[in-house]
Amino acid sequence: MTSQHTHDHGGAHAHDSATSPGSAASQGAMTVLLDLDGEVLHDYWSAALDWVSGAAGTGTTRVLDLGAGTGTGALGLAERFPGAEVIAVDVEPGSLTRLRDKAAGRGLAGRVRELEFDLDAGWPDLGPVDLTWASMSLHHLADPGRVLGDALAATRPGGLIAVAEFAEPLRFLPPGPGFGQPGFEDRLVERLGRAHADALPTLGSAWAPRLADAGWAVTGEREFPVDLDPPAHPRAAEYARAWFARLADGFTDQLEPADQATLAALLGGDGLSRGAGLRIRGTRTVTLARRAA
Repeated sequence: MTSQHTHDHGGAHAHDSATSPGSAASQGAMTVLLDLDGEVLHDYWSAALDWVSGAAGTGTTRVLDLGAGTGTGALGLAERFPGAEVIAVDVEPGSLTRLRDKAAGRGLAGRVRELEFDLDAGWPDLGPVDLTWASMSLHHLADPGRVLGDALAATRPGGLIAVAEFAEPLRFLPPGPGFGQPGFEDRLVERLGRAHADALPTLGSAWAPRLADAGWAVTGEREFPVDLDPPAHPRAAEYARAWFARLADGFTDQLEPADQATLAALLGGDGLSRGAGLRIRGTRTVTLARRAA
């Protein structure tokens, strides 16, 4: 297990990493991608965290973020629970450094604690928690069921866990002509799915049954659609470029020549730089479950 946050991210958490997560360059690119995900998809993050914090209630005093990345979830929850301590766990020191800097800049340094830890190696000594947030991280674990059980044991009676996952990466290109051969992005996503089928077998699976199997009582599930047409955020084109650059670093040689040319044109031209014609769309699902009181 090398990373608990390289997900999307298409959803950054391309989060589903297409490149080797062990290199400094790869982790630097992932840090940028995670930050962009938090900024460009701000409305999704706000809606999801509002829903989770409303379900958790005002008595929440200790919050855990599993696979915190650069801290979009951890910092958002710290702001929603102004009296709570937030523990941000991730295996990548570079992401945690970025999280620490962001926390300091937002006046949260005293309440957000970073912890570098590989969840595949066991469970950290954290003490009891009221709320656990796991955003697009569990599918990277070798045994997510064991981790869900460990999280249950660490949760106070009546406490909550929120698992945010996705079935497919985000899409960035509009349907129809204009970006290379027809079906270009569909083929990229299909190729990525085949690569993940063995390496990430729980990616895209239903998480409510997995939570129930670990002893949690599932209380709700909600889909949060993303459809930015066109994306208004000024860094949307940068987000798209970072996503396609990560794919290019990992899969260019596995694509057909025409698709290789399209990918090179996307990254080498000015279309993505301007953001012309982009449409960011996808779905993230958040599942809530409680420990019995």
